[in-house]
Parts: sequence; structure tokens; C-alpha cells
Amino acid sequence: MASESHMPAPVCLIENTKGQLTVNQEALKILTGIRQPVVVVAIVGLYRTGKSYLMNKLAGKKKGFSLGSTVQSHTKGIWMWCVPHPEKPKYTLVLLDTEGLGDVEKGDNKNDSWIFALAILLSSTFVYNSMGTINQMAMDQLHYVTELTDRIRAKSSPVNSEVDDSADFVSFFPAFVWTLRDFSLELEANGKPITADEYLDLSLKLKQGTNMEIKSFNEPRLCIRKFFPKKKCFIFDRPAQRKYLVHLEQLQEDDLNPEFTEQVADFCSYIFKYSEAKTLSGGITVNGPRLESLVLTYVKAISSGELPCMENAVLALAQIENSAAVRKAIAHYEQQMGQKVQLPTETLQELLDLHRAIEKEAIEVFMKNSFKDVGQNFQTKLAECLVAKRDDFCKQNVRASSDHCSALLQDIFSPLEEDVKQGKFSKSGGYHLFIKKMEELKKKYYQVPRKGIQAEETLKKYLESKESVANALLQTDQSLTEKEKEIEVERIKAESAEAAAKMLEEMQKKNQKMMEEKEKSYQEHLKQLTEKMELERAQLMAEQERILALKLEENERLLREGFKEESRKLQEEMRAIENSRTSGGICTIL
Repeated sequence: MASESHMPAPVCLIENTKGQLTVNQEALKILTGIRQPVVVVAIVGLYRTGKSYLMNKLAGKKKGFSLGSTVQSHTKGIWMWCVPHPEKPKYTLVLLDTEGLGDVEKGDNKNDSWIFALAILLSSTFVYNSMGTINQMAMDQLHYVTELTDRIRAKSSPVNSEVDDSADFVSFFPAFVWTLRDFSLELEANGKPITADEYLDLSLKLKQGTNMEIKSFNEPRLCIRKFFPKKKCFIFDRPAQRKYLVHLEQLQEDDLNPEFTEQVADFCSYIFKYSEAKTLSGGITVNGPRLESLVLTYVKAISSGELPCMENAVLALAQIENSAAVRKAIAHYEQQMGQKVQLPTETLQELLDLHRAIEKEAIEVFMKNSFKDVGQNFQTKLAECLVAKRDDFCKQNVRASSDHCSALLQDIFSPLEEDVKQGKFSKSGGYHLFIKKMEELKKKYYQVPRKGIQAEETLKKYLESKESVANALLQTDQSLTEKEKEIEVERIKAESAEAAAKMLEEMQKKNQKMMEEKEKSYQEHLKQLTEKMELERAQLMAEQERILALKLEENERLLREGFKEESRKLQEEMRAIENSRTSGGICTIL
């Protein structure tokens, strides 16, 4: 896995060449190998504000992400560094360092907006890095957050057109961390000391009024409060004297401001402890391949002039993973049947019992590895494949039994056939001697175990092939009267008719068993689908409860601050969530 390969240095994940975003294949290969859940931390901010330094500290390295030493933006596109998580051994930490926003040399603000949006879409923790205090200038520089509604869609087609699509952003947006560099103020309000988090809350308070200036003031604050319910703030003193900052990565710990060192350590500790794995709607945990799929889907949408859509990205990922889930389930079925089925089976029921037990396991494999199987299309495909595999095993079972029985009959009856050729039964009384010998050999045949389901059919066909021999011996046996010969011919016909009737009865029983098997298979698919849907519904309900709780908390805050109109809009969003909490139906599985 990439997390075990200890990437020696970051690689570019999304290249930005003259405003064109492209995905780097080398980075995708690295993600492909990460099977662990990923904790994705992305950092954005104006260029030359020390973003890369913080990311290197999270990676546990002094060097890695390029710090640069000029007033130009040094990082282009989005760079990625996958490292073992320092506190969670079963997770991989994916660090994303973005190019500096606001680089005058680019001259394309739209490009910055896409970098900002991608960092939000891909991360589980989003770090916004800025210099100095949270004043109006800082908020103005964070105008990208107000553009998110024009850059991102939650759903391909909103269920309720009256409610803003951005109402769903909170369900998949990352945790928000604001890092303030070179902070020089005293943290206090009304003459009392406050925490950095309280300072952030105060900075996000809205102003009363409806004029354009107040709307401009409130808009970024409202967006941060609505989209990022989980917020954290860190302040950092200046690392060292200005003349040393050019060579910051070369400075020893003793050369740095002790308060800055402690603040960086607190920041890293918080990220390591509280940053969660990247998840998708429905509680789907993201690993390397899933993150790879998200990167490709979002960049493709941007490059084609479309808006990145979270729902479409999840559905695209589901298509890939559900196809793989079908393959895994079929591979499990084939492997287990190959190990446990010894052909020919004594009865059809023996084979069907094995099939049903392994089919159940295969469905479990599919359920474990699939998600968002809209209309149960992939489960239906699995059901069809399993039926085809079962029928193929049934055919193999028939062939194996038929071949085995044919070989057995040849072995048992070949001495008799040789005696016929030698004329040992071409004499008076030879016919009854031949029939007696046939009955003895039939008993010997029946005594051999595990002949399989074609035992009777193969014997019947063999005996039919020898009827001409028996008839010839019957007609030439001088010891029998014509009447006795007629009686014997009728007896043979009756036996043949009885055998045919028995074969027809066996065929009907087989068809009945296969119909019963189809119903049992359907019930197993339905049972596991119902269990999965109930689990997914519980997860969805829990997710909606979490979102409602966050929105309710923000609504109470808006009411306390006297913003009734904003509170009304938020209540509409909450009602829309409540109305959507209905269970889905279960589609028929073949």
C-alpha cells in the first residue's frame, strides 16, 4: 500500500497549466494502492502565507511541500503527500497543498475558485490559512466561499426547487479550520480573555440591516456558518525574525519562536486527533481508490464546463464499485463451489444445497462491497450470473454422472458382451441364461455408490442398446415355445414403458426442485437486500439527525442575534429534510 511505501516527497495530484486542470497519473497510481480509509487534510489561502510549512509539519518533515522564497506563488495546482497516520495505524493521512490564491501573475480569479472548490470537495478537514487578524479584508479575501453555490452542486436535480441546493452542502462539507499567521493582537473581548475559537465566533457575527454594504459584510460569514458547522481556529505568532523567514525550513527548533513552535504542535495534535476519515453520503468511508474516483470525476466535470456534483460523483463511484462487487461475489462463488462440490453428486438436491449455501455467501460478499445500487441493477445482474453459474454446474453434474456411469457400465458389462460375441448364449436355454446374467450385472451396477443423477438414465440407454441382442437370443432359443416368446416380448415392453414413466417422473421432480430453488434464491436476495436497506436507512436517518441538529443550533443562534429572515430560510431547509425522510421501496430481484 502507498501508506506503507512512505512517499519520500509530495507529487502533483492536479496540475494547473495555463488555467487547465489535469490529473497526474503518477498520483492516481499511488491512490490506487491505498486500501486504508484516508484522512484528507487540504489547505488553501493567499500565496506566500506559509501554507506549505504547516503541511510539512503534519507530514512530520522539515522539507517536502515547496515553501518558495519569493513573492510569487510557488505551488501550482494541488500537490499530494500520503503518509502513515501518526496516531491512527489503520488510516492513511493524505495532505493536499494548493497553489496560492490571489497570484496577480495568473490574472484568472475563476481558476482560484476551482482550486478552492476542489479542496473542499476532496478533503475531510479544510484549512484556510491567512495572515494577521480576521478583519473585513480577511473576509473579502475569503470571497471564494460565497462562490461555492455557483461552483458546486449537491444533487444532479434538487428534489425541492424552492430550497437552495446549497442546503445539502453541510452533509458532505469538511470540518473548517482557520489558521491565522503572524497574529499580533491580544485575545480578549470586553476586557476578558477569550479563546481562538471564541474569537472566530465573534468574527462571524452578523450585522443588522439590508443595504448592500451590510449584505456584503454578512454574506461570507453566513456561508461559513451554514456550510461549515464544525469550526476551529488557531493563531500563530511570527515564527522568527523577518530576515530568517526566507530560510524557515532550514531553521532549527531552537531558532524559532518558542510560542510559535508550541502553537504549531497544538495545531498538528488537533488535526491528528480530531480530523476524521473522508466519508460520502450514507456513511461510506473513502479509501485511496475512492478518492481517485472523486478526483477524476470532479476534474472531468470542470474541464468539460460542468459543475462538480457530489451526487453524480458518488453514483459514478458506485458504478465502479458495484461492478467490482459483482465480480468479487462471482469469484467467491466459483472458488467455493470448486472446492466443495465433488462431481458427480449423488442427488440433485445435494448440489442445490451446496449452491444455496454458497450463493448466500456470494450475496453477502456483494452486499459488503456495494453501495447505492439504484434500482438494484447490479444485484439483479448478480442474481442472473448466479443462476447461470448454478445451471452450468448442473450441466457439468449431468455430464460427470453420465460419463462416470457409461465407463462403469462398460467395465461391468464388457465380459457379458464378449460372451455374446463368443456365442455362449446361442444355444437352447441361452436366452434365460443371458437375462439372468444381465440381472446379476445390473445388481452389481446398482451397488456401486456415487454414480450421480444420471445413473438410471444411462442404464436405461445402455439396456435399450442391447435390446436387439436380447431379441435375437429370444427368437433363436429353441427351448422356448412361441407363446412363451410372445409373453417375454410383452414383459420387455412393459419394463421399457415403466422405465420411461419413471424417467418422466424424475424429470418432473427435477423441474419442481428447480422452481423451488428459484423461489429460495429470490427470498435470500430479498432478505439480504431488506437488511441492507434497513441499515442504510438507519445510517441516513442518523446523518439527517446530525444535519438537523447542526442546522437547529445555527437557527437558534440566528434567532438570538435577531436575524428572523435568515432563520426562516433555515427552517425551510430543515422542513425539506424532514419531508425527505421516507423509506424507499425494494425492487424485484430476478
